[in-house]
Amino acid sequence: MDLIETDIQPVETTVCGSLSPLISLDFEPVGRWFEAHHHRAYSLHSQSHHSLDSSSTDSDEAEEEDQFDEEDESLLLRLDPKEWKKQDHYAVLGLSKLRYRSSDDQIKRAYKQKVLTHHPDKRKARGKAVKEGDDDYFTCITKAYEILGNKQKRMSFDSVDPEFDDDIPSVNQNSRDNFFAVFRPVFERNARWSTKKRVPKLGDENTSFDEVNNFYSFWYEFDSWREFSYMDEEEKEKGENREERRWIEKQNKAARQKLKKEEVARLRQLVDNAYACDPRIQKFRDEEKERRSAAKKAKQEIAKQRALEEEERLRQIENEAKQKKALEDEIARTQAAIAKKEKDAFKKQLKKERKQFRTSVKDFDYFATNDEERVAVLQDVDRLAELLSLVDLQTLNQNLSQGDKELAKAVFMRKVKDFNDQMEEEKKKQLELTQQKSGGITTSTKKIWTETETQTLIKGVNLFPAGTQDRWEVIANFIGQHVAGSDKNAKDVLSKAKELQKNDMRLKDDVKQNAFAKFEQSHKAAKSGHMERPSERLESVGEQQVREVGTNQAPWTADEQKLLEQALKSYPASEADRWDKIASGIPSRSKKDCMKRYKELCELVKAKKQAQTAVAENKKKL
Repeated sequence: MDLIETDIQPVETTVCGSLSPLISLDFEPVGRWFEAHHHRAYSLHSQSHHSLDSSSTDSDEAEEEDQFDEEDESLLLRLDPKEWKKQDHYAVLGLSKLRYRSSDDQIKRAYKQKVLTHHPDKRKARGKAVKEGDDDYFTCITKAYEILGNKQKRMSFDSVDPEFDDDIPSVNQNSRDNFFAVFRPVFERNARWSTKKRVPKLGDENTSFDEVNNFYSFWYEFDSWREFSYMDEEEKEKGENREERRWIEKQNKAARQKLKKEEVARLRQLVDNAYACDPRIQKFRDEEKERRSAAKKAKQEIAKQRALEEEERLRQIENEAKQKKALEDEIARTQAAIAKKEKDAFKKQLKKERKQFRTSVKDFDYFATNDEERVAVLQDVDRLAELLSLVDLQTLNQNLSQGDKELAKAVFMRKVKDFNDQMEEEKKKQLELTQQKSGGITTSTKKIWTETETQTLIKGVNLFPAGTQDRWEVIANFIGQHVAGSDKNAKDVLSKAKELQKNDMRLKDDVKQNAFAKFEQSHKAAKSGHMERPSERLESVGEQQVREVGTNQAPWTADEQKLLEQALKSYPASEADRWDKIASGIPSRSKKDCMKRYKELCELVKAKKQAQTAVAENKKKL
């Protein structure tokens, strides 16, 4: 007691205020520990059993379990095992909050919890009623885990998730005014179907053009894994035989393709609507329009500047040209004046020399003894005075002034002789030149034309009239095709044709006469062997040939050709006895002659086309 200090100072207490009265509040029981209490109360679990389970999970699992649905036995009791395909498997396992975001481990743990709670043996132990066989609702829990626990089956169910919103915003003023708020959640919602993990974001009003373009390119080429096999009305395995199973598979496949097509159209409509309402697209268009307008304006300014520069350059060139022309004109005038002065001086000197020449000859009495000689010398004087050059006149005058009459006469006569010889030589050369020009191509350069080539040339000229493209090349090819070894080109053909025309068709007549002579010679024996009494009926030579020999070998005349063409038009190929009827219309020709002539005409037309084609191909090669 001595240890306790007895001298204690008193403590003063001051009241500053009073507390408010107590009030009552209602709280809902929540949290892990209440859940554990609930499980112990309704599942007959002891506290030690729950503590053991709790100690086996970490804090992350506890947070994930908070996302599981609260136990709702009434939902399970309403399930019909026969209609398991229509049930929400996520809700059955208590994963309606997580749904497609649920991990495989979460699905397993959710299923485990449902088994521990709703297994028929557990419920029987708690004294609850349990239906027999597949009629119990636990079958729905098993079916839900069977679907969600299998990756492929889960994808099939996720593709038709009843909680997924397939609606897309329409194109209206609200969608335009609130574009990002309206379309962003829709694109984020549908991005789950992409086979590619990195899906571009919609962005905002400040997103660049490349990012926006990449976004729409991605969605216009969107590759979706969504498929609709879960919606199959019948299961293939239920078929009694292979044919029935094939039929079921065919029906299911057709239904899936139809739904897939509708899904593709839905996504395409979503992208189209977004593109139509996106304010950035119009902004980019306006910017592009302004950029193009600015580029166009700059281009116009550049063109205008270049035009001004070109105009200035042309003006300078024009001024320089004017100055150059003025200088050239001045030089030309100066040169013309000098030339005129020189010409006048030349004329004056020439006139002086001519006068001196005439005076000198006159002083010598024209070197004549009578009037006849005097007239001849006077003519020579006039010719020399007019035709000799100034230098020759000066030399001649100098020689005439240095000697006596006899010496002067000798000089004069020699000059006259030289002048006459020179004139004769020039006339001879001029005559030879004229003869060469009038003779055309010399015989040394001419090519020899055979009679067959000439006949083919005449035929080609008639077959390819004036106006035919590359006429002479075509005729040259025509001759080369019908005359073996012919080397005539277009120039040779043109020269020969002009020669035939120049000679007034004389050579053509010769060719025809030669051909007819050959014909007469080849048929002379036949004619002599068939001499008969003249017929009382007058008939032509051709008709006689047809009657006696059965054919007429003479060339076809223009009248016969016209009759043949008319008969060919009158009797088409479908006509019975066509050639007999055609021959009856041409008395001087037999059926054989008509058919032979028709073949020749066909070959001529074919040859004409081949010749024209050959010329065209040669031009292409060049």
